[in-house]
This record gives sequence, C-alpha cells and structure tokens, in this order.
Amino acid sequence: MENQSEMECVPAKLTKRIVNEMEGLIKQGWYANKSELIRDAVRDLIKKQKVAQLESAIKNDIQWGLYGK
Repeated sequence: MENQSEMECVPAKLTKRIVNEMEGLIKQGWYANKSELIRDAVRDLIKKQKVAQLESAIKNDIQWGLYGK
C-alpha cells in the first residue's frame, strides 16, 4: 500500500452511471471506498497498457527479424 504522504489528489469528473457502479462494488465489499477502487482501476489500466506496448514491440522485432521490415 502507498504512503499517504506520497499521494496526490487528482480531480476527475465521472458520469453518474459510473459512480453508481462504483458504489455498488463498494457496497458489495469489493472495495473500501472510491479512492481505493480508482487506484486499483488505474493500476490495472497501466499494467494492461504496458503489456500491450511490450507485445507490440515484440511483434515488431519478429517482423523485422523475419522480413527485415
């Protein structure tokens, strides 16, 4: 878990539908609060993006290795 002193407040506007979905997940016990849910979602998005970038780089290297392009 991250240290509170390392936290930065980042304002964001969300649709009511997203907020309702978030509140549902919190009520179900998946998350303690909205901040925890948002941090988890952003971490997941960053991981997925890094994997996608790595896969793309690997595919490009394979193309270059096979075809010199």
